[in-house]
Amino acid sequence: MPFIRELCEAHAANGYRRITARLNRLLAANDERVNHKRVYRLMKQDGLLLPRYTGRPQERCHNGQVITLKPDLRWCSDGFEIRCWNKEVVRVAFSLDCCDRELMRYVATTGGITGEMVQDLLLESLEYRFGQSERVPHPLEWLTDNGSCYIAKETRAFASSLGFVVCTTPVRSPQSNGMAEAFVKTFKWDYVYLNDLPDAATVMARLPEWIEDYNRSHPHKGLKMKSPWEYRAELASNE
Repeated sequence: MPFIRELCEAHAANGYRRITARLNRLLAANDERVNHKRVYRLMKQDGLLLPRYTGRPQERCHNGQVITLKPDLRWCSDGFEIRCWNKEVVRVAFSLDCCDRELMRYVATTGGITGEMVQDLLLESLEYRFGQSERVPHPLEWLTDNGSCYIAKETRAFASSLGFVVCTTPVRSPQSNGMAEAFVKTFKWDYVYLNDLPDAATVMARLPEWIEDYNRSHPHKGLKMKSPWEYRAELASNE
């Protein structure tokens, strides 16, 4: 129970299934595992369960599938804001793989996200996954919404020159980029809202730490409660 309490304190936004995944990660060194039902009972008994969400979900007009079965077939991107206590705003844009959910690269600024920044993001993501390559080695979709930084003529031309298949969501249907939206919700809930945000400099200094923790340890239901890096390591070991 002390382990569970410590994990709940460190990851206050995690429900019992993610706490179970984190606990089993700790117990793996001793070849031990615990069932999620047992963790649920212990957390319930100690008042550690998250309150049940009873809000009515919004209708989604898009039924397309964003997730892919293998990495590097579709990447998605989106932007979000972090409002600091001193009224400064940090704006972040990121690239995310639609299979393994790894946040590959990001850009951050206290100004606006520009087309040039998105081009830098594209190139850095390409080099991160494929090394010093001038083009992607196979057709790879780049899925974004219709934000001006994404649909700028120069940005789309640059993406195409790198070999990306440029895809945008239907107008007034941001849900079509649901995986990127889900990441933003997770990142804000698990990191932004649980930390001090005094000013932009502090937030920008903490971003690498938060993103590394997400990639290294955040359990995903779609990855059988593995983190992005755990999932990628498992794929690599099976090749």
